[in-house]
Amino acid sequence: FFSKYRTKMLFAAFHRSHSHSLFRLSSMLMTNRCLSKSTSSGVFNQVGFIGAGKMAEAMIAPMVHSGLQPADKICLYDVSSTALDGYKKEYPDIEIAHSMDEIVEKSNLVVCAVKPQNLSPEFFAGMNPSPDTILLSVVAGCPISKFLQGGFTKVARSMPNTPAQVGKGMTVWCATKNIDSEDKDRVKKVLSSFGKQVFVEDEDFIDMSTSISGSGPAYVFMLMEAMIDAGVHMGFSRPIATTLVHHTLLGATVYAMETREHPVVLRNSVTSPAGTTASAIYELENGKFRTVIKDAIWACYRRSLEMSEKDSNVGPGRMGKKEIVVVPKGELKQEDVES
Repeated sequence: FFSKYRTKMLFAAFHRSHSHSLFRLSSMLMTNRCLSKSTSSGVFNQVGFIGAGKMAEAMIAPMVHSGLQPADKICLYDVSSTALDGYKKEYPDIEIAHSMDEIVEKSNLVVCAVKPQNLSPEFFAGMNPSPDTILLSVVAGCPISKFLQGGFTKVARSMPNTPAQVGKGMTVWCATKNIDSEDKDRVKKVLSSFGKQVFVEDEDFIDMSTSISGSGPAYVFMLMEAMIDAGVHMGFSRPIATTLVHHTLLGATVYAMETREHPVVLRNSVTSPAGTTASAIYELENGKFRTVIKDAIWACYRRSLEMSEKDSNVGPGRMGKKEIVVVPKGELKQEDVES
């Protein structure tokens, strides 16, 4: 029995020590195979980026490294020559355009990755997109209608988030009806290259997703910050407190995803009667932890609607709100109030 057990344990140890190397080797072989297949073609004939910020970087890196879109079939424009020089150094084959008009003229897929405040009427001046050109927006709070007014006829609007920079993004997107299933599939491949993507038919869900997945990482980072600071206050060094919190949040998330249990079930499994966790939960409930989180999400949603120039009078206590009319004294009779 002990001989068999020892053999099994040795095999498990060998497997653990070599699994990471084998994974890296298989990943390298897969990447090389993808790159060899894609040297002459990409998911689009040409992908052009207007804006060379962090989101453009988060999209370009996985597309090139996975072989989805070779660097020589990507062109890029930004007002910052320093940013463009950085891309050229990292991807020597990438093409640098001299204007936004050049990007639109050359590209089948135009990715708009600029700040929302830059999308003025002057932004679209001089652009002459082909009817077949697809514009993919990653701009927060900018509705499809703004790009249609700018001359584009095929528009996909998306809301990614910052974890896309490490290939763990969550992107919700929609598209105009004139984008066929084949082109939708190609856009889907682009968005899937840096994380998870979810397609929705109704554009209203994009503003909603902004408040949950789009801005959501900031809520998690604030929780993370508070937990780390509390650990330091107790006496842990900051590096150790950071490690504890990072892996607690990561482990809890993976655990929830793997078990697919409702969060309340998972929370109850950690909470013993009159125990330490119960005491902590009591304080969170007294501090209206849930209410604050939900109010923050609603506030974010309302701001997204405002940026899209939509009615932002939504949320608890706002829907169906009666209009208050100020009437000069003496002009309103008592029977009018009672009726």
